[in-house]
Parts: sequence; structure tokens; C-alpha cells
Amino acid sequence: MTKIDIFSGFLGAGKTTLIKKLLTEALDASKVVLIENEFGEIGIDGGFLKEAGIEIKEMNSGCICCSLVGDFGTSLAEVLEQYHPERILIEPSGVGKLSDVMKAVQDVNSDVEVCLNSAVVVVDANKCKMYAKNFGEFFLNQIEHAGTIILSRTADISEAKLHTALEIIREHNNKATVITTPWDELDGKKILETIENAKDLEAELMAEVEHHHDHHHHHEHGEECTCGCHDHEHHHEHEHDHECCHHDHDHEHHHEHEYEHHHHEHGEECSCGCHGHHEHGHHHADDVFTSWGLETPVAYSKEAIEDILEELENESKYGFVLRAKGMLPAGDGTWINFDYVPGESNVRQGAPEVTGKICVIGSKLNEENLKNLFSK
Repeated sequence: MTKIDIFSGFLGAGKTTLIKKLLTEALDASKVVLIENEFGEIGIDGGFLKEAGIEIKEMNSGCICCSLVGDFGTSLAEVLEQYHPERILIEPSGVGKLSDVMKAVQDVNSDVEVCLNSAVVVVDANKCKMYAKNFGEFFLNQIEHAGTIILSRTADISEAKLHTALEIIREHNNKATVITTPWDELDGKKILETIENAKDLEAELMAEVEHHHDHHHHHEHGEECTCGCHDHEHHHEHEHDHECCHHDHDHEHHHEHEYEHHHHEHGEECSCGCHGHHEHGHHHADDVFTSWGLETPVAYSKEAIEDILEELENESKYGFVLRAKGMLPAGDGTWINFDYVPGESNVRQGAPEVTGKICVIGSKLNEENLKNLFSK
């Protein structure tokens, strides 16, 4: 039996940091396989996690919610049959819908028995309100289907902002276990214990994802069965809530973007980026988010990267940049890793890579201007 744990979370929430903490402090990494799904052409996170000694399967062909039957299902079955790990950690794209990821795990075509052990969502407490307003269809779907919700960046947050984040979470999910304590104050084993104790809640939430689920397993599953375990012979359907993400701009302190969220009809003149005709009548990430990537041998100084990341706040010039990250040579034998979310960036020394990589994700990106910015 292979346990599968999903670690979801919107762009830049801290999923990779949490996984590294669990691998270091709570899990036997030799018995774990990590599957990552990158949104964008250039895989970045895999480079950060190589040091942990985990077998990484990067899928850069598209967003997980757009390739459930193809790349994701095939890759998951491949990992199960080749490695027979005790546990698989799935880190979906930050713009993937958790309900879609959970369905994909259930639909995997493999002879290996699997059990959906947990569905964890990492939420940036500082940006919860902004993302809920601006990208509700994706952001709130993750919250709605989580068994455990772990708030990140709570060490210096105001009580009012933390309370607002909790109100938003409880409005959309009143069953999940919520962790608000700063991560530095918690051991990875404590976090894992909390996640695993939320397993029964996860089984309840699973029932909300499916309308029809026929189990064919080695034991009988009655209406009260909550084991979450299955084989590959079952069928189910699910529906999706539909929200539109139209942007009207306001700005809070620290350059944080706040967006008014309007529900409107999608006509030919709709410019929200959400429109389009899709199966199941819901948006795919490709319709709302775009990505731009660059591989480069060019050296950058720490100061140059900091200036570039500050410049990304100029939405009228570059589009709404939700996430940027990369690994670049510094020219003196060292390397620089950087992360960016609106109003917040981090530039630090990193391990050498085979070539420099940059990835930017957002809405209505101006790729030409981004290219010129990073070519300075």
C-alpha cells in the first residue's frame, strides 16, 4: 500500500519549503517519491529539492488540471510500478485545482494499491484575501477540498489580518484542521502528525468531490467506509463552482494588490481572461494564467536581481506577476536563487546549476517587456 499526500497551495505560498521541512524532520526520504507539476516551460523547483535525494518527476508540458488523463496519470502510474514507494508526495502546480488533483489520484490506472492519505493546502496568510478576490475559482477550490490547511508567513502578521484569513478559510471549509503557528516553532513531526490525524476529515471531503464512486477492492466498501483506499477500477463525476476573476485595482500597504471581484456574464467583450468554452463548464488554468521562462548563462549580481524584482511591481508594463523564481550565476563562482510574490521577494545564495533558469507566472504577462527586463 502506497500512501499519497497532496501538498497544494497557490503560487508562492510555501509548498516547497514545507515539503523540505517534512523531508528533513519527519520523513524517511529514501522511501518517498516526490512528483512535481510545474506550470510553465522551465522546471525550477526540482533544482531546489535535488539535495534531499528524492526521485523527482517533473512534468512541464502543462498545468495538472489540463492534463489529468495524459501526463499526470501516466507519470503517477509509472512511479508506482517502478519504485513501489511507501509514500508519494504530490506538489501540484500552484494554479491547479485540488479537486482535479484528487480525482486524478483516484483515476490512476495502476496495479499497485494506493491510499489518498491527505490533501494539504498551504495558504499565505498575508495574501489570502487578495487571492480569494482575484482568483477565487482556483484559490478557493484548494481551500474547499483540503483536509489540512497550513498558514504560512504568520510570524509577523497582524492579528486582524490573520483573523481575516481564518474567516475566509472557515467560510469555505469548516471541517479542515488549520495550522496557524509559525513553522519555525513547530517540528516537522508535529506537522505530519497533525496532517495524518486529519485523515478522517479528508475521507469526508472526498465524498464531496465525487457524486458516483464504485469501489472494486479486496474488501467490501459500504456507505460508512472512509478508508480512502482504492484500485483503478472506479468511475466518478464532479462539478465545479464557477467564479469569474475580473480585475479592478486597489493597493494596500507593502505594495500588496487587492482586487474587487465581480460576477458578470461572459460575452464577447469580456476581458477578464476567464472566458472560453470548456468541458465541465469551468476554467482551465491556461485560460487565466500565463508563464514566461528563460534559460540563460548570463551572470547577475544580487543588486541587479533585487532591482528587477522591484520592477516587476509595475503591472502596466509587465502584466500582473503572481510569481517569479529562478537560479542564476553571479559571475564570481557563486549562484543566486530568487523568489518573488507581489510585494515580497527573497534573493539568496544557492547551489550551482547546469544553466541559469528564470520562470515568471501571472496574468496577461507582457513577455517582450519581461525579456527586456531580464536582459539588462
